[in-house]
Amino acid sequence: MRLIEILRCTQNDSVAQKDKYELRMTRKDFNNWAKRIPAWKNVYLMSISGTLICGPRTKDLAKIVSPGQIVVIAHDDLDRVAAESLVQAKVAGVINVRRSITMRYPNGGPSVLDSAGIPLVDCVDANLADIGLFEKATIDTDAGRVQFVGPQGSEGREVVVWSHTAIQKAMDEARDNIGNELRTFATNTLEYIDKEVDEFFAPLELPDLRTHFKGRHCLVVVRGHDYKKDLQTLKPYIKEYKPVIIAVDGGADALLEVGLTADIIIGDFDSVTAEALDGPELIHHVHRDGRAPGREELEAFGRPYKEFVSNGMSEDVAMLMAYEAGASLIVAVGTHGTMVELLDKGRRGMASTFLTRTRLGPVLVDAKGVSRLYEGRVRRSDIALLLISALVVVIIMAIVAEPLRVFLSGLRLTVRDLWYSISDWFS
Repeated sequence: MRLIEILRCTQNDSVAQKDKYELRMTRKDFNNWAKRIPAWKNVYLMSISGTLICGPRTKDLAKIVSPGQIVVIAHDDLDRVAAESLVQAKVAGVINVRRSITMRYPNGGPSVLDSAGIPLVDCVDANLADIGLFEKATIDTDAGRVQFVGPQGSEGREVVVWSHTAIQKAMDEARDNIGNELRTFATNTLEYIDKEVDEFFAPLELPDLRTHFKGRHCLVVVRGHDYKKDLQTLKPYIKEYKPVIIAVDGGADALLEVGLTADIIIGDFDSVTAEALDGPELIHHVHRDGRAPGREELEAFGRPYKEFVSNGMSEDVAMLMAYEAGASLIVAVGTHGTMVELLDKGRRGMASTFLTRTRLGPVLVDAKGVSRLYEGRVRRSDIALLLISALVVVIIMAIVAEPLRVFLSGLRLTVRDLWYSISDWFS
C-alpha cells in the first residue's frame, strides 16, 4: 500500500482545472478504479514513491526488480519489448537517465508504459552512479520533479514527464523524421551487404549436434514482439509436427512461460536465466573475426556448450544452423524483420536479416503476428443462432414430452372453460 495522488484531466488534457485526491490503495486497485470512471479521458498518477533499483541494462533489471519498485534505467529510445518486461515486473515507475524518445523513429516503449499506467520520466542531467547512492524516490509528474532520498540526505531534480499527450506528440514528430532514418538505415544495410556477402555465403561448419534435424520442421523462438501470443496460437502446430525448437537467448525463458522447452539454445547468453539452461543443447554464437560476446557469462553457468561460427545476429545464425542441418521447414517467432524492430534492438542496418532470408528462401516461414490472423469474438449472428436453437429445443420438448403435453392440454381446457363462463354471463 502507498499514498497516491491522482489528477483528473479534462477532455483536452488541460491541467488548468484539476481535482486532487489522496487515496491509500495498491496500483492494481487504482487501475481498476480508474477504469470505472468513463467521464475521465485520462487519469494520471501525480505522485508516487518507492524504493530504487538501478542498472545499465533494462532487460537485466526486469528480472530482478520487485513489484512496486521504481526502476532507474539508461536507455535511449526505450523499445517496446523492454517496456513490456517492466510492465510484467509490475514496477511502480521508471526514471530514465537517457532520452526515452529521441524522435529518430517511433519507438513503442513509452506508449506501452503509458497504457499500463506506469509513469515515465527522463532525468538526463543525472547518471546511474549518482542515483545509485539513493534508496528511495518520489516521482511528482504534476510538478515535473523527482525527489531522491538516501542516507546522505535528499535531492530534487527537474525531469521531463512523458504524459499521454506528450508521447503522442513526440510519436507524430518521429514519424515525420523517419524518412531521414530510413535513408541512413538503407545506406548502412547496403554497405554491410557489400562487405559481408562473400563471407555470409561461405560454407558453414556445424557443431556436433545431438539433436536430429534432417527432414523435420524447426521452430526458432526469439523474445520479440507478440512472441507469447504467437506461441500460444502455434501450440496445435507444435503438438502435431513436434518441430525442433531453437531458442535464441531469452527465447528459452519465453518458452518456459508458455509451458514449452527448447531443444537448443543459441546466442551470447546475456538474457537467459540459469533455470532455462537445464536440458537443452547450448550453442555459443561466435563471430568470424573471433569475437565471442557472452563467453564469460556462459562459462560462469558451469554447463558444457559448443560453438558455432558465423556472422550476423544470433536469431539469423539460428535459422542458418537449422537450414544447414537439414530442416525441411523453419518457422520463426518473435524475430526482427522491420526497420523499427531492428532499431529497437540497436541495429543500424539489416544486412544480416536480408542475407539470411535470401539464402533460406521458401524454407523460412515467418509466424510473427500469426495470433492476429484470427481473433475469436462473439458475433451477433452467433447469439441469434444460439437463441433460435434454444427455442427450437423447447418447442420439440413440448411436442414430445408427455407430462408437458398433459400440462398444456389442461391449461387449454381451463382457458376454454373460463371463456365459456364469461360468454354465458353476457348472454
